[in-house]
Amino acid sequence: MADQFKNFIGGEWVAPSTGNYFENRNPAKQSDLIGLFPRSGREDVDRAVAAAKKGFAEWRLTPAPARGDVLRKVGDLLTARKDEIAKAATREMGKTLQETRGDLQEGIDTAYYAGVEGRRLFGKTVPSELRNKWAMSVRRPIGVTGLITPFNFPLAIPTWKMFPALVCGNSVIIKPAEDTPHTVALLVEILEEAGIPAGVVNLVHGLGEEVGAAIVEHPEIPVISFTGSTETGSHIGQVCGRMHKRLSLEMGGKNAQIVMPDADLDLAIDGVLWGAFGTTGQRCTATSRLLLHTDIHDEFVERLIERAKKLKLGYGLEKDVDVGPLIHEASRTKVEEYFEIGKQEATLVLGGERATGEGLDDGFFVQPTIFVDVKPGSRLATEEIFGPVLSVIRFNDLDEAIRINNEVKYGLSSSVYTRDAVASFRAFQDLDNGITYVNAPTIGAEAHLPFGGVKQTGNGHREGGWEVYEFYSETKVCYLDYSGKLQRAQIDNYEASPY
Repeated sequence: MADQFKNFIGGEWVAPSTGNYFENRNPAKQSDLIGLFPRSGREDVDRAVAAAKKGFAEWRLTPAPARGDVLRKVGDLLTARKDEIAKAATREMGKTLQETRGDLQEGIDTAYYAGVEGRRLFGKTVPSELRNKWAMSVRRPIGVTGLITPFNFPLAIPTWKMFPALVCGNSVIIKPAEDTPHTVALLVEILEEAGIPAGVVNLVHGLGEEVGAAIVEHPEIPVISFTGSTETGSHIGQVCGRMHKRLSLEMGGKNAQIVMPDADLDLAIDGVLWGAFGTTGQRCTATSRLLLHTDIHDEFVERLIERAKKLKLGYGLEKDVDVGPLIHEASRTKVEEYFEIGKQEATLVLGGERATGEGLDDGFFVQPTIFVDVKPGSRLATEEIFGPVLSVIRFNDLDEAIRINNEVKYGLSSSVYTRDAVASFRAFQDLDNGITYVNAPTIGAEAHLPFGGVKQTGNGHREGGWEVYEFYSETKVCYLDYSGKLQRAQIDNYEASPY
């Protein structure tokens, strides 16, 4: 019989009020049932909010360095169980074990970084314009935070959101993607073991349109952080705007790798293979467009195809696998629709079909796919696919490459391969993205730097690094007047000034 999992509310593992569950299956082997997870409802969210409010009342008064101590212990526990949890993540998400180990390491890095930030929640002390008066600012927590996370980084992204929220003194309600609930359940187990007080972290499983919507719409959750599609993020933005909630959105991408004629072509090929087909193209930072200078276009494409043909598809826990499955049938159907769009708009030179054969027929596999002769402005060149589909676009000079990069509605990540310092700094200046790499692929963010994009990729906030701590806290300005008399700022200090 399949394992039946529970929600975590108020420090207890509890069954959903609905009595309903959904299946979580291995996307590489659909016959492998991982378990049954709660299909929770609004009553469960209400219960989690009540618990989170109680947890917040205690946690916000815990000194920030002590909150950081808990997260450092979480980092230690994640380190001790790294391989175990990585294998569980591969089983339910599908990417290779090497990648899920990286996913875990990012969570570990985030835990240790957040632990240190418990001693670095800086305010500012500034001179008052009046005599015998002290002026300063402090960072203070906000309250209950609602976190809605995607499937593709089942541990890293929950930690990006949760650990900064916690070290700032907030309580948390997290709803993981229904495709990858087990990894977050394991993370919450570790938080419980590390000594997080009851109610500070709450886990409510369920569907986006049910539990996710209930979290976004709940009047007692003042902070929402969402990673997912631009369409869903737009709807969440409308709700949160109407309810005056603080909101962080991290959404889509249509990222380009630009290769200049002076580039190290072997290095650039390594980069695009990893950027386009790592995680089966299921990253918001995935290399979806390859912009090749006309002088090296034909040679590069020929060499790229030969390398891509050697990529091994399969279950991510098996040896030497390079590319795993898509996450579910709906995702595969979407990718196959873009295969047909691409065949009408461009020239197919590799893949373009469902992948079948030994070890593949029970999973959601498609072939790594490359289209050439892709036209700027076409659907293949501008729409996010979220699969292993690479669109190759020819350009004549750097100005044209910059225009092509910037023409899409997204602005997350970009990459330029060149030995030219001038071209490198032009890329930093003119590419309309939140992240730009030189001589590296469009993927590879590090936990101690801000992560996010511009235009329809986000709404101005950043995950990771130092900026996220400002999102999860509020500035409070404090004045102490020890003059013993009424002092009126902007009045007494100028009208009665001896200077």
